[in-house]
Amino acid sequence: MCGFGGYFGTVRDGRALLKGMTAAIAHRGPDEQGFFTAEAAGLGHARLSIVGLSDGQQPMSDATGELTIAFNGEIFNYVELREELRAKGRHFRTGSDTEVILHLYDAMGEDCVSLLNGDFAFALWDGRRRRMVLARDRMGVRPLFYTRQGERFYFASEVKALLQVPGVAAELDPVALDQIFTLWAPIAPRTAFRDVWELEPASLMIVQEGSVSTRSYWSLDYPDREVPPRHRDEREAAEELRALLTDATRIRMRADVPVGSYLSGGLDSSITSALAAGMAPGGLRTFSVTFDSAEHDESAFQLEMARALGTQHSSVACGAGDIAAVFPEVIRFTERPILRTAPAPLYKLSGLVREARLKVVLTGEGADEIFAGYDIFKEARVRRFCGRQPGSRIRPHLFRKLYPYLPGLRQQSAEYLASFFGADGSGLEDPLFSHRPRLDGTAATKLFFSGDLRATLSGYDAAEELAARLPAAFARWHPLHQAQYLEARFLLPGYILSSQGDRMAMAHGIEGRFPFLDHRLVEFAAGLPPQMKLKGLVEKHILRDATKDLLPPAIGRRPKQPYRAPDSQSFVGPGARDYVGAMLGSAAIGAGGLFNPKAVAKLHEKCSRQPASGFRDNAAFVGILSTQLWLAAFTGAGQATAKAA
Repeated sequence: MCGFGGYFGTVRDGRALLKGMTAAIAHRGPDEQGFFTAEAAGLGHARLSIVGLSDGQQPMSDATGELTIAFNGEIFNYVELREELRAKGRHFRTGSDTEVILHLYDAMGEDCVSLLNGDFAFALWDGRRRRMVLARDRMGVRPLFYTRQGERFYFASEVKALLQVPGVAAELDPVALDQIFTLWAPIAPRTAFRDVWELEPASLMIVQEGSVSTRSYWSLDYPDREVPPRHRDEREAAEELRALLTDATRIRMRADVPVGSYLSGGLDSSITSALAAGMAPGGLRTFSVTFDSAEHDESAFQLEMARALGTQHSSVACGAGDIAAVFPEVIRFTERPILRTAPAPLYKLSGLVREARLKVVLTGEGADEIFAGYDIFKEARVRRFCGRQPGSRIRPHLFRKLYPYLPGLRQQSAEYLASFFGADGSGLEDPLFSHRPRLDGTAATKLFFSGDLRATLSGYDAAEELAARLPAAFARWHPLHQAQYLEARFLLPGYILSSQGDRMAMAHGIEGRFPFLDHRLVEFAAGLPPQMKLKGLVEKHILRDATKDLLPPAIGRRPKQPYRAPDSQSFVGPGARDYVGAMLGSAAIGAGGLFNPKAVAKLHEKCSRQPASGFRDNAAFVGILSTQLWLAAFTGAGQATAKAA
């Protein structure tokens, strides 16, 4: 894992610019820095050394000096690829995975990315053809951003590096803000910064004089619902799943430094930790977050799993005050407003890993998306059933089974529950049917937008744009697969892998690795019949079956409990941080111009009197505060007000 930046075009004092860009993302690669300049191109690199410790310096050139690469991430199948290349007469000077990409590109051109099993983003200068090749991994684990200034093209692992380029200003994109306050994240390639773009997952970009072209090299596809499934025998499918997941974990244990594992206490991280524990020479170290509040804390399950595996376990406590203490830094690293505080505990967790002198951890992200683990999948199934069976007497029972960790729902009337879940039979043909309640509920936070911002966004519908981006085959997929696609292609790269994943880990120079996002496993899971993933209302059925021997029964049978952290209550009450009042005060809100000062004041007062219980108020509070912190961090707006307070 590393960070890089660079440019294509004629740039005055390119090396000085590269040094500034690289310094801005030095947290991504604290071990060493390197630079490369050519007549019309430059690359800067900040390295976190994990593979090829002594000879993996970057930017790295091939033997001819005509190909030079800056690379962020890991190629997990580099050992096999290197042996294949050696068999064809290729000679290697280093033991790094970076050199493998150079040889593959020399042999195949940009199509080489189809052979890479990894989490990566890279920029490769092809001096022969005078072009810059940018690429990003299939699932969007590693970030890559770009912008243009006239004929000059700039790119980097984080936006803060691009802000070192003369003429690139930090200005909030109002459409991106609308998307965040509807969809939780901008729709790529849009970012929170106006005129700064993100290379989409599974994409290649070719930059050369006079042209920039982009194409996708992989897509997430599901079978037509009318086509008989390829996997009909559940036992055989479970065995294949186990073999794929084991191998995905095995190759992600490759490193020249120790590899640890996050352990949340849930099914997914317990599985990856169990597999890794059998592959870790000298034993596995595991890391967890604990919470003061019982509704968020999973420490009992974490400790049970750690004892079962015999790991050396460490945890970091995270209370409401801890979240408020780190939240401004969290926003500086997410580089976008967010609606939940969930990234903050993960920021503290990666700090714990760094204190333990580790650089790499496995994590369980991706399992919920590919094996249908989220409650939203079950909710959509129940809503669809109730919409088609309006007279069914089991409707209230189904509603109450959805969220066992929300006991208040059990006391509600059948009419309230039907209204809450939107199960009135409308919208069954809506391509966003599965997510419509979430989208509508989140969009309610826009009631706090200022009149000027509403006028700017008049006529724009973020959900409509999302629907327009869906592939042509989407309508032919099973409803569960449609819902899975929305999670895997939008929320996963747009929020989970960025704000909660790469950004929080790399803030402390930690590389997260995701066995469940091995593209072989993703493709396998996509081809499974829906009932193997969501059996009735039992999520991740086949994953549980395939891994039941790895886990204590209490973990293996445990229903999904989503990872959550205290939201608005982290910022109010005794001991509230001074910056909160300053950022939400009328002066700062008015200066930002994005929100209604009176409405924000009422929300702040309401949340200060008693903890917000509803999603809208919690999301609005965190969203408004994070937007104000974003403005202060990147544009300077509100800083003077905050300091004065």
